[in-house]
Amino acid sequence: MFSFFKKKPKPVETPQTANPPAEAAEPLAAPAALVSAPEPALETTAAAVEIEAPAQPSGPQPEAESQAAPAQEAPPTPKKIGWTERLKAGLAKTRDRLGKQLAGLFGGGKIDEDLYEELETVLLTADMGMDATVHLLKDVRERVSLKGLKDSSELKGALKDSLQDLIGPLEVPLNVEGKKPFVIMMTGVNGAGKTTSIGKLAKYYQSQGKSVLLAAGDTFRAAAREQLIAWGERNNVTVIAQQGGDSAAVCYDAIQAAIARGIDIVLADTAGRLPTQLHLMEEIKKVKRVIQKALPEAPHEVVLVLDANIGQNTVNQVKAFDDALGLTGLILTKLDGTAKGGVIAAIAKQRPVPLRFIGVGESIDDLRPFDSRDYIDALFE
Repeated sequence: MFSFFKKKPKPVETPQTANPPAEAAEPLAAPAALVSAPEPALETTAAAVEIEAPAQPSGPQPEAESQAAPAQEAPPTPKKIGWTERLKAGLAKTRDRLGKQLAGLFGGGKIDEDLYEELETVLLTADMGMDATVHLLKDVRERVSLKGLKDSSELKGALKDSLQDLIGPLEVPLNVEGKKPFVIMMTGVNGAGKTTSIGKLAKYYQSQGKSVLLAAGDTFRAAAREQLIAWGERNNVTVIAQQGGDSAAVCYDAIQAAIARGIDIVLADTAGRLPTQLHLMEEIKKVKRVIQKALPEAPHEVVLVLDANIGQNTVNQVKAFDDALGLTGLILTKLDGTAKGGVIAAIAKQRPVPLRFIGVGESIDDLRPFDSRDYIDALFE
């Protein structure tokens, strides 16, 4: 006879926080005392969660009842929607505004100045911005002249090709190979979806077989730590966190923990801030410097998370954060909730920082690498 016993959960340890370089010890806002204990500062297990498998019942199992029970039909498996379909659905609002208006322009007829004026209005309505719109119109005119196009129905292909040439350079996949741990520092204003994007990125890299560790460096916003811990539980990923305190110290501890454990990727959260809050912009520069002291050459990626709903203001945010931190990548979220998806063209024209990922929904799988051709096709079709 065999018996089964429930495996006892591992005891929670409260480790000591490592002492970062002198610069990290400077308080960012109101410093809080870090928790100390005999163990080295390699993890803060208040956020390290191990999901325990359900316990198996002990003793022999009745066979007669289970055999007599009628077979239950399994519920139908919901149809899994592919990324292309989700992208089209996510860009529906932008496509409805842009596509329907363009459909009237491309319905046939003479290509003349009136048509170009209408096209200009449509592009501006999609929040592509004046610089990008002027660039696209000039390029489309050249294509029309070069190819000898006469009918407006032929204009659609010219516009798509022109848009591809403009935003195509933003399509630079993030390569996390060659550095271990690969440290990604996340920045952005409040409400842009930064913490949620971290959770989705953790899932994305786990699906590629990478080990991930999260640093709850947003020690300012209420419940930010708990939100990131919840994402850690959802993905079964360790989160380095502390009650309040110094954001730079949290990121420093997270990198030390990742080095000790052989973690592939560290996703470091930071507090949201507006570019106009100059003291907070100086503060985040300090966080970056402390990360560099924890691991030379880190952070390997500095990502700005943008909310597509704010349209042209995203360009101002990119400029401000790029000047302060030297951005290496962007994430554009909430494209499914706005008709301003054309703002990607504005970013490409005014500050072409690589667009690493776009988000088109609330699902954990709705954050994917940016593909310029898929994006353009979803806008027009």
